[in-house]
Amino acid sequence: MQIHVVKPGESIFEIARIYNSTVSEIVTTNEVPNPNDLVVGQTLVIPIIGMYYWVQPEDTLYKIANRFGLSYQELAQINRISVTQELQIGFKLYIPKKPRRKAEINAYIEPTGGIVSPTLEEAAKNSAPYLTYITPFNFQIQRDGTLKAPPLDNFQAIARENNTILVMAVTNIEKGQFSAELGRIILTDAEIQNRLIHNIIATARQYNFRDVHFDLEFLPPNLKEDYNNFLRKTKARLSSEGILMSTALAPKTSATQVGAWYEAHDYKAHGEIADFVVIMTYEWGYSAGPPMPVSPIGPVRKVIEYALTEIPANKIMMGQNLYGYDWTLPYVPGGEYAKSLSPQRAIEIASENNVEIKYDYKAEAPYFNYTDKASKQHIVWFEDARSIQAKFNLIKELGLRGISYWKLGLSFPQNWLLIEDNFHVVKK
Repeated sequence: MQIHVVKPGESIFEIARIYNSTVSEIVTTNEVPNPNDLVVGQTLVIPIIGMYYWVQPEDTLYKIANRFGLSYQELAQINRISVTQELQIGFKLYIPKKPRRKAEINAYIEPTGGIVSPTLEEAAKNSAPYLTYITPFNFQIQRDGTLKAPPLDNFQAIARENNTILVMAVTNIEKGQFSAELGRIILTDAEIQNRLIHNIIATARQYNFRDVHFDLEFLPPNLKEDYNNFLRKTKARLSSEGILMSTALAPKTSATQVGAWYEAHDYKAHGEIADFVVIMTYEWGYSAGPPMPVSPIGPVRKVIEYALTEIPANKIMMGQNLYGYDWTLPYVPGGEYAKSLSPQRAIEIASENNVEIKYDYKAEAPYFNYTDKASKQHIVWFEDARSIQAKFNLIKELGLRGISYWKLGLSFPQNWLLIEDNFHVVKK
């Protein structure tokens, strides 16, 4: 497939003609929200096999071939040109599709208000063919070792019909927040801990959860070894039941990183104990913070490269957001929170306000500015085909197990198109 960035004056008809595609194919596959009013800087994934490349200044056949992992002789043969032919700027070359590598894909799904909305159920159905795991969020640990379950509705059937593993996410969330005190009780009281493990296994059997995923956060630093020991104990019990165990880890860059979210998460121990880990490499830009990309590629790489010193690559799932944020400017600490939005809604806002979508090549993230009807200035950072492809390239470069999405329910069709193009999704 080809990622096309809309240029000034381009129409959907011209773009379809360039790639020998059709307007219908492009609009349908991308679910283009503004086909008659494309935004400069908007990305479109063109549903073709392979891609095209237009020769740039100082390009040679050798340089182009090397860039795409081909020999110059192979590239010349594919395009029916001589290996000695002088390439003119703008000359169109066809680049064949690369073989896909295997990858595991997880996505969290979070019902709110005690129900699974029709929109959320539809998102689960549409995404499940591209998923190895689907993770309803969340089973909340109670102080007596029991569990408060989320609504599951048809998630079991959706997982079964798509050969997707249903994952049981277990958290120390209490009253809407991660609780350090609840974490202390569970990790230090043997009687309650044993009751919790018993209830986890009983629940996993009841609902056919094939992986138990611990997302225990905001734990006091002195509980690090208690958490490690809890995981060892639980892993032994789960393995005897034929159930996998995974954990979620805060995005650290060193073993000595300080902070309430980091110190009790021992990368080395989790890498040894768990079947795999999800590293939450997102929320650099967050609703209460200053405007910036949610998952800039530089910080993401730094976290993953540290993780690789402690955890085998084939156990690492890189976290990825399926959303962006719209900040009102000027940003004031403690002031108005940024609003989350889907990539599709971001494009609509840019179109409605007739503003160009720009791209930060260092962060590998799209953004734009606009003025609302009340004359307030805004900046939107979100995700597009380019930013997601950059993360897929990183996964392939570093040989990671796969990617884990937070969270389903916000429309981003290009993500799923590119998963299919880049990876053979593992089904178990």
